[in-house]
Amino acid sequence: MKLLTSLPKRTTSKAKLVKLRYFAGLTIEQTAEVLGVSVATANRWWNYARVWLHQEILDGNAWP
Repeated sequence: MKLLTSLPKRTTSKAKLVKLRYFAGLTIEQTAEVLGVSVATANRWWNYARVWLHQEILDGNAWP
């Protein structure tokens, strides 16, 4: 899937957060701890990634 490779090119920190939340099933608190950031920062990154993903899907950039 193109999305799994394009977000890390844009921002690796947010891509790591998505992998931990979505694939590893960690909570936002657990993810923040693993990444060494505050819960507020993890929430901002999560919101950014969700909006980015939604926009990519709407723009038709999600599929090869």
